[in-house]
Amino acid sequence: MSTMWHGCLADTDYFEMRSSGGHDYGVWVTTPPGYDPAVAQAPAVYVLDGNWAVGLTAPLIVTQQEPMQKIKPYLQVSVGYAGEEAEHWARLRNRDLVPPGEPVAQEFLDAVEMGVETGAMTRAQADAYVDELRDTRGDAFLSFLTSELHPRIERDYGAATSGHGLFGYSYGGLFSLYAWLTGTTLFESVGAGSPGVASEGSRIFEQLEELGDQPARLHLTFNDREILGNIPVYQNLTKNAATVLHRLTSRGAAVTSEVLRETHVTGLQASFLSYLRTCRAL
Repeated sequence: MSTMWHGCLADTDYFEMRSSGGHDYGVWVTTPPGYDPAVAQAPAVYVLDGNWAVGLTAPLIVTQQEPMQKIKPYLQVSVGYAGEEAEHWARLRNRDLVPPGEPVAQEFLDAVEMGVETGAMTRAQADAYVDELRDTRGDAFLSFLTSELHPRIERDYGAATSGHGLFGYSYGGLFSLYAWLTGTTLFESVGAGSPGVASEGSRIFEQLEELGDQPARLHLTFNDREILGNIPVYQNLTKNAATVLHRLTSRGAAVTSEVLRETHVTGLQASFLSYLRTCRAL
């Protein structure tokens, strides 16, 4: 990483990795201040949407030195896209972060059309964006994280053998819920910010019906501006996220939650900080 980027993202390495499925990923690894795995190994926290999220979340690694509320040491592993694909991260995430067979809500399609009408995206960009939702492979991406990327993080950065976490926001939050509900054993805590459960027919509700004992801790956040605003897709995902939360708490699941004073776009950093304070506090 260049000297300039080291100045912005202290203690951060970058590498690229091709998955067994043939997809290229960019990975930023941010280590705790003064990290020495020979002295004490830290668990990894995987943060999704790295191309967007790394600049908002990696600097919060300094919370591990916060005198008023210390956070347990962790390695942050931000996962995004590499090379020419990096500029297309917003649509490629649809393929990787959405569970297989997830229905596409009409409100979501309407929001994409609104983007075309307002000039936020071209027709070609909108079509490519929706096309990625026709064969979603959240299962393959979860396998990449747990079976391919994590062993490398253990080997190269001396990650601890337990205590790992996962954080995702929006569709990343949907993926976090999906990973938690599958019972993946790698993560001991999972943060799901404004999870993109945009449809009442979401696969998430099917998984809830099959839920058994789940030892991992789940922290769910959403934003008051989403539910109080006038954008249907955000209203729906917030209502559905609240339904997920109510069903989990009624079963006594290990879940915590917080409502944040943010919009959908501005809520990522606040959601990550809420996850750290709730699930990773000393």
